[in-house]
Amino acid sequence: MKKELIYSLTSNFEAHAQQTENGVEFWLARDLQHLLGYAEWRNFLLVINKAKTACELSEHAIDDHFVGINKMVELGSGSKREIQDIMLTRYACYLIAQNGDPKKQPISFAQTYFAIQTRKAELIEQRLLAAERVSARKKLAETEKELSQIIYEQTGDNKNFALIRSKGDTALFSRPTQTMKAQWNVPDNRPLADFAPTIILKAKDFATEITIFNAREHRMTTESEISHEHITNNKAVRNTLLERGIRPESLSSVEDVKKLERRLASEERKALKKPEVLDD
Repeated sequence: MKKELIYSLTSNFEAHAQQTENGVEFWLARDLQHLLGYAEWRNFLLVINKAKTACELSEHAIDDHFVGINKMVELGSGSKREIQDIMLTRYACYLIAQNGDPKKQPISFAQTYFAIQTRKAELIEQRLLAAERVSARKKLAETEKELSQIIYEQTGDNKNFALIRSKGDTALFSRPTQTMKAQWNVPDNRPLADFAPTIILKAKDFATEITIFNAREHRMTTESEISHEHITNNKAVRNTLLERGIRPESLSSVEDVKKLERRLASEERKALKKPEVLDD
């Protein structure tokens, strides 16, 4: 396939992409029909039905990727008529391409185009989720540092922070920190939070922020006062999670956040070494 044709087909597919109010990318089946070289709508519907079956077999909800709509089109006489159309996600377009006539040149192109675009979207989503976890871990570290400073300033003892944090963990997980470390295979010299999923990092951060606020507001000057406050806040956060069907101690550990951060940094450096260039 010639380079010029590839650029032309890519441009056509991207030009017909639309977005919902929520930012979800979609194509209209009537547009895709012509992009893929199908003259008759009824023939294209046969391909769409095969794609729906493939969607169901892959355990994805058909209604999440194929949404029927009605729209008005103008006829040659100037009058208008309502016709059926279908909003298609990128994944739906990929399935349609996979079930289309491979003899059609646009079909063979679309099979590769949507496969790459779908994979690219998955990689972007994975990277965003990884970056969110790294950010949440850094935020928790900053919040815990602030709590440590307050504990020292108001109790005069810099040894109380580890004890208070551990009591908070016990309240959040309903089991001691060491038990959770053993369950998650966390090395003794590493914080439990380095192996915690994002939801737990944000839960711990929220509870700690409340402890900081109330410790200042009520001028707490003893370890027992601040410990009681931190335990209460972590129990409250735990109850909220339980109400939403999330049991902290039942969650699995995730990749060491330090390794994750290094990998993200490495990927960024590699991307900068080979930036995309404009063709002459």
